[in-house]
Amino acid sequence: MTEAPGILHLLAFAAEPGGGNPAGVVLDATALDESDMLRIAAELGHPETAYVVARNGRRLRVRYFSPEAEVPFCGHATIATAVALAEAEGPGEFVFETVAGDVEVSARDDGGRIAAGFTSVEPTVRDLDDAAPLLALLGLDADDLDPRMPLAEAFAGNWHPIVAVRVLDVFDGFGFDPLTVQALMRERGWTGTVTVVHAGGEIADGAVIEARNLFPVGDITEDPATGSAAAALGVYLRERAGLDAPFHVTVHQGRHIGRPSILEVDVPPVGGIHVRGGATPM
Repeated sequence: MTEAPGILHLLAFAAEPGGGNPAGVVLDATALDESDMLRIAAELGHPETAYVVARNGRRLRVRYFSPEAEVPFCGHATIATAVALAEAEGPGEFVFETVAGDVEVSARDDGGRIAAGFTSVEPTVRDLDDAAPLLALLGLDADDLDPRMPLAEAFAGNWHPIVAVRVLDVFDGFGFDPLTVQALMRERGWTGTVTVVHAGGEIADGAVIEARNLFPVGDITEDPATGSAAAALGVYLRERAGLDAPFHVTVHQGRHIGRPSILEVDVPPVGGIHVRGGATPM
């Protein structure tokens, strides 16, 4: 068994002190094998831990592990890794080679703090077939859904079902059993989160959208901030909600679990979705 190397702990996308999504970051994981990475991620208990397993200049191969399994891509751990790299080496541009594909990453000095962003792999959207089991697990029915945002699955590194809830009280109040949701996610191949959103105002450039991302892994039930889901939401809005790109939306997440977070999403007319935010040491 290989001992854990130097592990950094960062909070990504925090809207205020105490907010954000925790991530572990290992900037040199070349000595670790897959079992080591899974063990360390489980011991840390963060939603994901990122490992830099190979490097050629500013091109890095990065793997992401939840406490239970490897995931193809993780947005908040990408932001955390970019900030850690910038603080160690200076701001700049990187390319992360991930299981999902190459992800362009940037980190810059923003008035004394590091701001980071990534551009997702080529995203896509498809119909959400047989939504009844998911809606039943969430205690929702057709009347609870926002007709402006039809049910779909979106991909920007991971597959996320997207469920838009019409009324804020229903969005705030729905519940779910983590184990049954987890079983459905495995059955459907949803490697990211179940993304439930609420748009209280007009769905347009500059909109603010609230999100709850269900992520029943280990002791976790909801994810405080989900970069891959924010990117998936961006392509969903472009392809299914009728927004003319380019446009920008702000995603608020984490309020329901006491870890408020903000993710800024820029959507071009074609190609990958850009998500940006910051990260600070825990």
